[in-house]
Amino acid sequence: MQVDAAETAHLQSLLARVGEALDEFVKFDHPDAQVNGDGWRRRLDIPLPQKGVGIDRVTEELVKVVIPNGSSITRPGFSSYITTGGTTVAALAATAANIASPQRYHLHAFNLLEEVSLKWLATMCGIGSMQGVYSSGGSTANLLALGAARQFAFEQVGHDVAAAGVHRQVGVYATAEAHHTVQRSAGVLGIGRRAVRPIACDDRGRMDVNDLRRVIAADRQAGVLPMAVVANAGTTNTGAIDPLREIAEVAREHGVWFHVDGAYGLPGILDERKAHLYQGLELADSVIVDPHKWLGASIGVAATFVRDRELLLRAFTQEPADYLEGSIEQDESTAPAIEHSMDDFGIPYFDYGVELSAPSRGVVVWALIREIGVEGMRERVRRHNDMATRIADIARQHQNLELLIEPTLSICCFRYFSDQVDDLDRLNRLLHRRLIRENRNLPSTTQVGGKLALRPCFVGARANLEHADSLVDDVLRIGGELVRGLS
Repeated sequence: MQVDAAETAHLQSLLARVGEALDEFVKFDHPDAQVNGDGWRRRLDIPLPQKGVGIDRVTEELVKVVIPNGSSITRPGFSSYITTGGTTVAALAATAANIASPQRYHLHAFNLLEEVSLKWLATMCGIGSMQGVYSSGGSTANLLALGAARQFAFEQVGHDVAAAGVHRQVGVYATAEAHHTVQRSAGVLGIGRRAVRPIACDDRGRMDVNDLRRVIAADRQAGVLPMAVVANAGTTNTGAIDPLREIAEVAREHGVWFHVDGAYGLPGILDERKAHLYQGLELADSVIVDPHKWLGASIGVAATFVRDRELLLRAFTQEPADYLEGSIEQDESTAPAIEHSMDDFGIPYFDYGVELSAPSRGVVVWALIREIGVEGMRERVRRHNDMATRIADIARQHQNLELLIEPTLSICCFRYFSDQVDDLDRLNRLLHRRLIRENRNLPSTTQVGGKLALRPCFVGARANLEHADSLVDDVLRIGGELVRGLS
């Protein structure tokens, strides 16, 4: 049934109302959701409706109740964890895909943009010869990369592990600074979380290559099959980048898969001042990056790149199904040329990962790069790195600030310092909670050298140097007030 002109106009007016509410939201004049927590909970947490209220009422509740009480993640001063709100163009592209391409498969424009955007992303991030697949986030992206590593390692000893299962102990080599999803991936892949061997770090949080060589050699002597070395291109804690080339050389010496987790930090290669830190990246067997972090995609967009995508297929194929592959099979001797988008699935991304149903994520990445280009991305990355450097520079000079580790990328770990206070960890913990409750500058915390650190991580497209200065001002103001109160 066709939509008539009146219905089209009605839908446009509803979309406009939602758009106006979002425009109001991104002015960031509203309080945190918890300020009116009881009010919106009463409005929303109601019994299951037996009768619907219609799209106008739903839109009204979205505009007046849901959107104004959204997350603080999108605020320009938000620098907790490594997440951010999607840019406007990302929201537009995701909305378009939700309506026009609810699945990434078949031969249409959205399907094409899956592969086009993967090629753009790989080229932009210095891994242009690799092939990729999108997934929901760094957790799944690491799982896919380590799934390929598992398949590769067992194939080297004549065993199809995806078909027959794990039949011997393996080792995965990563530092304590590696993301905890590495251990989870090991558990999910059936090799066990204890298969992840801890490798020592230097005083800058980077992998100790000599310790890596020692642990692999010990495992080989014990009959353990070395499966993968996991290096970091920007750790979650401090943004440290492991010595990639040296690690790659050790991995090659032992014939071990070399994986680089660049979920956060891979775009840092765009900053020419940092590019030398990524030497050796070109030797990786797999690399991940999350466009929903530094690149400004809406949440739920990560990419896994490998040198040989057929390994992913062998690791994750779901085997043919009559209702899927069977529905497009044709007699090649009589079949006409492809005339309909559903005559073929296109690239079988469902066999390269763990998702069958999956949204069109590529259009979001395509839109991000198409809007501002590589130069725009480079400017953003440089700006965020400069924000971390700005705070570090101030912390070195100010008597009431302490820099706990030199920033590598856009993370700066520092804290308030006072010789009048014995427990600086407690002071900075109290300071942090005050920052969060003021709802303006919202960093997270971490531990550096056994000390509690304030840990802003700048990845938001709306963040600029003024927000770094504002954070420092707030830390000094609140820290001074707390010290006076404790004295």
